[in-house]
Amino acid sequence: MSLHVESQGSGAQLLLIHGWGMHGGMWAQVAAQLAQSHRVHLVDLPGHGSSATCTQYELDILVQQLSAQFDEPLAVCGWSLGGQVALRWAQLHPAQVKKLVLVATTPCFVQQDGWRCAMAADTLQEFAASLLQNHAQTLKRFLALQLRGSENERELLLDLRSRLFANGEPDIAALQGGLEILRDTDLRKQLSSINQSTLVIAGERDTLTPKAASDYMAQILPSARLESIPGAAHAPFLSHPQIFMQHLTSFLNE
Repeated sequence: MSLHVESQGSGAQLLLIHGWGMHGGMWAQVAAQLAQSHRVHLVDLPGHGSSATCTQYELDILVQQLSAQFDEPLAVCGWSLGGQVALRWAQLHPAQVKKLVLVATTPCFVQQDGWRCAMAADTLQEFAASLLQNHAQTLKRFLALQLRGSENERELLLDLRSRLFANGEPDIAALQGGLEILRDTDLRKQLSSINQSTLVIAGERDTLTPKAASDYMAQILPSARLESIPGAAHAPFLSHPQIFMQHLTSFLNE
């Protein structure tokens, strides 16, 4: 299937991948600035924004669809679930992913034995159950969780809620499939084999993907460095766009 991609600017190729329940338009603010020096692509994952949904919503299938969409190497920046997609893509198709940027990302979203810097499994299950009752309200609750503790939390929440369905409502099957990916994915063992130069960006107040998970990735990925943003929670590119852009552009221009 063909995914909806909006492109702007010219220069080195850069793809921005959104998180669960969102769409490519969430990146609009930073994309406009990045387009001054890069060819920036904003993708809608299947069932989100203007992309049709797919019958099988699995991590490797998402990677396959993205890989087929682009015919030349590019830098890939993924946020949250988008970061897990980017990590798996870099592992499976290393020649296609030149550089990797992981924003508020974790290799394992749900708590496991020996892995406590993650969401409790029953919390994620509650989101899955509430989707069937009121998916719009569930997404709004998820937005609140993402921004909890961030500077300017109230203003950011109002802004994000106004953007949430700006490109159409996500497909229920895609939302359920995305939660299953978050529930089942554990990429910790794969990290040491991902050799691309990587920038890990963490919000110091992130309660959804705690900074400790970013610390772990930066330590295990062979060519990674960590930049943490004080006062930011799970959406640092929205809450602190200036410092986010400084870290990102410095890394991309190396």
